[in-house]
Formats: sequence, C-alpha cells, structure tokens
Amino acid sequence: MATNGTSPKITLYTNHGCPWAHRAHITLKELGLPYEEVIIDLEKPREPWYLEVNPRGLVPSIKYSNGIIKDEIITESAIVSQFLADTHPSPFLPASNDSPTAALTRARINFFVDTWFTKANSYWFNIMRKDTEEEKEALAKDFIAVVEKEIEPLLKDADPFFGGSKTLTFAEALVAPFILRTYTYSKHGDLLPKSIHTGFDKLPNFSKWAAATISHDSVTYIWDEENIISRTQARLAKLKIQAK
Repeated sequence: MATNGTSPKITLYTNHGCPWAHRAHITLKELGLPYEEVIIDLEKPREPWYLEVNPRGLVPSIKYSNGIIKDEIITESAIVSQFLADTHPSPFLPASNDSPTAALTRARINFFVDTWFTKANSYWFNIMRKDTEEEKEALAKDFIAVVEKEIEPLLKDADPFFGGSKTLTFAEALVAPFILRTYTYSKHGDLLPKSIHTGFDKLPNFSKWAAATISHDSVTYIWDEENIISRTQARLAKLKIQAK
C-alpha cells in the first residue's frame, strides 16, 4: 500500500487476448488500482525497448512506484498478481497476519490454483489441437472427469466464490481467464466440443461457481469474445500447419 496516502503509479504491459495477462487485469480491477496500459503486440517480434522491460518478452509486466518503491519492474502473471494483492491487502487476498484464519485461507487458495493448473488446465488446449472429433471427444471426457474428481470437491463451500466468499477472490483472479475460454470455446463448438459445457453443467459446485466467475465484471471488462475466438482459430491453424 502506498505509504504517502496517494495511489501508486502502475504501468501495465499487456495484451487483452492473453489469458495470463488477463489475471493482472482482474487483480487490478478488484483492488481498485488505477493503471496506465501499454499494449504489446504478441504477433510480432518484441521491440527492443520491451525486452529491456522484460527480457523474456512475455506479458504481463508492470512498472510500479509508490512512496517507497520506485519504478520497480515485476514480471510473470502469478507474481505480478501476488505482488499487487500483497501490497494492497484486502478480502480479495487477506494478509497472512490479518486474522487467525487468513494464512489458512491463503493456503486453500494456493492449493486450489495449483490443482487447476497441474491437473486440469492443459486439457482444453490439447483438445483444440486434436485433428478428429473422436480424439477431441475422448479427451473432453477425461477433462470433465478430472474436474469432477479434483476441482468439484474444492468448491463445496463456494457461495458463489471460492471459500464461501460473496466477492471475487484471488483464486478466481488466477483461474478465471482459463475457465472463461473453456466455456466460450465449448459454446461455439468448433474449438472445443460442446460436451465439455454440458458435462460441466452436471457438476453442481463447479457449474455454479463458474457461472458466477465468468460473468463477473472484473473478469469480463477487457473480454472481446469475437476477436479472441478469431485469433485462437488463426493460431490453431498455424500450429497445425507447422506440425505437418
């Protein structure tokens, strides 16, 4: 939190089509932090000036200043989001010493996010890369089964957000961009099988939580569905050509 009572100065280097950068947007929106935005074109080689900001050339990155920190560059989506949430503690992600149960809340959030990314997240992109409908449907069935086994029990107390929260939490900030894309691509049917959407709808905890999450303003305010679908289709076509 800025120590001089003023808002921090934040520059966000981003691309609205990138799900990883989307995490930082959700976090900034939920924390109510003003920021300046610099769009990085991910379809072109990175400009030398941006490689000075982030030598990896990835988004998001932020430049952050407050009363103590001066123009510090922070990179990688989870680290950017964690830094912002820790620097500006709130119910979104309580500080570890905020209450007797705050550290436990953080641990549960970390476990949920880790479970999604180690057990489930890779499925949706792998499904899109399959050539036949039979292959896609088989992997979609596995995807639904993994979400039912690993994720559904972790959302038993969602109300509607993680851990019984009435407001969006850090768990949603890190996972929502990928849930939103999974539902959107499945709805359209040509990128992901529609069976994923219908399968998820049969999971009471997950479906209720996902519906609340992907319709939240902090998640949707930079979302351009038509543009992201067309870009994803083009990217997949390019990847398949390169693989042949």
